[in-house]
Amino acid sequence: MTATTVLSARALLLDMDGTLVNSDAVVERCWRRWADRQGLDGDEVVKVVHGRQGYATMALLLPGRPMAENHADNARMLAEETADVDGVVPVPGAAEFLAALRTGGLAHALVTSADVALSGRRMAAAGLPQPDLRITAESVGASKPDPEGFLKAAAELGVDPADCVVFEDSEAGIAAGRAAGMRVVGVGPRAGAHAPTALVEDLTRVRVEAGPDGGILLHIG
Repeated sequence: MTATTVLSARALLLDMDGTLVNSDAVVERCWRRWADRQGLDGDEVVKVVHGRQGYATMALLLPGRPMAENHADNARMLAEETADVDGVVPVPGAAEFLAALRTGGLAHALVTSADVALSGRRMAAAGLPQPDLRITAESVGASKPDPEGFLKAAAELGVDPADCVVFEDSEAGIAAGRAAGMRVVGVGPRAGAHAPTALVEDLTRVRVEAGPDGGILLHIG
């Protein structure tokens, strides 16, 4: 029998790629093409792309390149990724998880490094509803692992950061959640190496219910 962890929260802050939506196939296709254009090793590039905005990944991989070039290149990358949804599918359990949050009136937000167009396209391709509150690339001045996105979501929901639980799959996202003073549920194989508060294979392993005084009880495991 698998042990169950119970966490209490007042809001859940949800990453998209790798957490709600499995977009690994398209992400890796696009970034391998970019790596080829830059003369970089595609295998090494795909190790660091998850969780960050594209310009931040480019700055990490090409530290001598002007940031203006990274932003311009990132705009092209976003257009390329938005046009390609081949293989984009929901993470198992994501539809039921989001439905439980919505029908239960439980506070939650999407906090993604994708922009509005890309996040809308991928959520639609995966057949998932968009949360009412969405913090996207346009909403912030700094990419994960900076905590700005999570802190902004908490502020807009009117919830103390300590009362938020983040769902994330990547090193950058988990670091951002911790830097925001939040607990983090890691989702999927990438998350396990980065010491989240709790870890699940996918969202079939998470159940939510209304807690006391408008809170949320998370049953994990």
